[in-house]
Order: sequence, then structure tokens, then C-alpha cells
Amino acid sequence: MTTSVAVTGIGAVSPNGLGTKDFWSATRGGKSGIGRVTRFDPAQYPAQLAGEVPGFRAEEHLPSRLLPQTDHMTRLALTAADWALADAGVRPEELPEFDMGVVTASSAGGFEFGQGELQKLWSQGSQYVSAYQSFAWFYAVNSGQISIRNGLKGPSGVLVSDQAGGLDALAQARRQIRKGTPLIVSGGVDGAICPWGWVAQLTGGRISTSNEPTRAYLPFDADARGHVPGEGGAILVLEDPEAARRRGARTYGELRGYAATFDPRPGSGRPPGLRRTIELALADAGLTPDDVDVVFADAAGLPDLDRIEAEAIGAVFGPRGVPVTAPKTMTGRLYAGAGPLDVAAALLSMNDGLIPPTVNVVPSPDYELDLVVAQPRPAELRRALVLARGQGGFNSAVVLQASGH
Repeated sequence: MTTSVAVTGIGAVSPNGLGTKDFWSATRGGKSGIGRVTRFDPAQYPAQLAGEVPGFRAEEHLPSRLLPQTDHMTRLALTAADWALADAGVRPEELPEFDMGVVTASSAGGFEFGQGELQKLWSQGSQYVSAYQSFAWFYAVNSGQISIRNGLKGPSGVLVSDQAGGLDALAQARRQIRKGTPLIVSGGVDGAICPWGWVAQLTGGRISTSNEPTRAYLPFDADARGHVPGEGGAILVLEDPEAARRRGARTYGELRGYAATFDPRPGSGRPPGLRRTIELALADAGLTPDDVDVVFADAAGLPDLDRIEAEAIGAVFGPRGVPVTAPKTMTGRLYAGAGPLDVAAALLSMNDGLIPPTVNVVPSPDYELDLVVAQPRPAELRRALVLARGQGGFNSAVVLQASGH
């Protein structure tokens, strides 16, 4: 049985960079993509900041026939999948179609598309509603459209567990590869920056209402006040390592371990599940805490949730026992797209020997974290732990290993 799976391609669409090269250059340099919402006028809403993917014009990347049937986030996902396949050197038409599958994650589906069709329904009548509404809003639409566009007829699916979903999707891809499918396109691209989606996100009570881009999202800071939402994420090509070697593929690294838990109900008196998630992921990877060189934190940006995460990391690794970073302070929280983008950043970090910074944050000493802030930190990185938590109690963790280790 394949224990690890190789990551051979990355396609990133991020608020601080369109494409993997621009994303990583910005992330290394501490460049933020958070600013005032431009996709609609946010003046009447208490929260007005978001991480929006810059410079994306779908008609430059996709055929015109796809535009009327896709939401903005699906267009981003299709483009990221094209880039990931090209980066991996994979031409789907040259491989057996049932040897390739798709597993993605979503938290909201195509909210912006759905809003437009509901407005037509209410203002003009049902005959004006697009037939594409039947699937363009759906959680699984990115998996379906990527599969159709590239002729990938192997195992496919979608995971829905909010911010944890992107890591859960990568784990499901690993399961399918273990079962014998050589290649799975996986990850998550999310986003609902439209009035309908904005109101839905505000009801969660976790969004920062600060209008200062450098002060709105401050995980592990004494001034933490919530998070900034964002759009985007990453699509990765995962392969059986032997199959990747046979075709001479370059490998960024391997997904070696994974675990997921669910928090107990509030008031139960039982501890949160994140520490157990970390321990199970390390056990799945066959590693100890001393083997991990960096942690990419979930970084909720709310004091209670930040404390839970800091305590979980400290319990496993010791106080200030491992470098911790949260590059999502440059993008906002991307929901199902966040975990895969952090995985991409972790793999690129290991390849470059550099931990990206957590921008704008002044770490509170109460958390006892070795948080990398302000500037990137050079380091020999062999293994990384990526954490993600979804609203409602989802906890997920993956362990990554650099190529050659």
C-alpha cells in the first residue's frame, strides 16, 4: 500500500498573487492582498474588507462556452486546475481516462451565480432563470467541471467541512490513490464575495469589522478581533510516487500523514479535538513531534479559538517548541481554499528553505508560540504540519515531507 502520495503540480489563485509564481513571491515578501471589497459596494455592511484575487479575467483563461454556466469561484478553480496539470507535466488526453480522478472541497458553492439567478426569479419571473442554476451553485460543481474539462473519469467527489474541507479533500485523494488510481486532481477554491454570501458570512459572528487592512486580521495578537474573508485557493496534482517516478515527474514533496477529529458539543466538559488531531496525523505519518520543522496554523483570529490552537501546539511540541506561521494573514481566510493554499505554501517553503511571515501581528506572550512575524525566516525544512478548522467543530491536519526525506 502507498503510504505517502507525491505532489507534482500546483495551481494557485490567491488574493496576493494570481498563479503560483506570483503567490509565492508575494508570500515570501510579506505582501498582503487584503483590501476594501470591490466586487460589490460594501458601504452598508459592518465588514468591508476582503482578500480578492487580483487581475483575474476569466475570458483570458477559459473558453467562452464555459462562462455562462460557471460561478466566479468555479472559473478560478478551472484555471487553477489547468495550471496544476501543466505544472505537473500532465496531458490528460495522453493518459487512461479512468486512471485520473478529481476530489475538491467547497464551503458555499457558487453563491454569486445563485444570487444573480434568484434576483431574476424575484424581479422577472422563473422563465428568466438560467438552466445552469441547477448545478452552478452546487458544492460539487468544481469537481464536476474540472472532470468534464479534462476528461478525468476516475474516482471523483467533494468534501464539505468549511475551512477544514481542503485538507479533507487532499486526504480523500490520498485514499483513492491508495486504492489504485494513479493520479487525483485535488484541493479547493472557494469564495462568496457577493451581497448574499457576505450576509451569510456575517451571521457566523467571526468576521472582523475593522476597516484597516493591516489591523483587521490579527491571529495570536492581543488585538485579535476576527478574520477577513477571502476568495481563491489551490488545486494540486497528487500521484502515486512510483507512477510519478515512471513518467519522470518533478515532485514538490509528499503528503505523508493526515487526521481529522470533531470537537465535542459546547458545555460537555470535554477538551477540543485539535491536539488529538495533531497527534493522530503524526502517528499516521510515523513521526514524532521532533520530526516537524514548521507548523502552518489555522489562525482563526479570535482570542478563544487562538488560545485553543496555541495550547494544542504547545501541548504537542512544547512552549515555543516549533516555528509557527500563518501566511493567510496576507490573504484572509479562504474557507475550503485555505488548507490547499497553505499546503502549497508549505511545500514551496520546504523547497526554498524559508518560512513565510505572519504579517501585521505582534504575538501575545500569553500564547507561548514561536510565531514567525514581519520577515521570512531561513530554515532547513524537511517536514511541515498544516492545520485547519471549520466552523462547527471540524479539525484537520496533514503532515508534509520534502522530496528526498
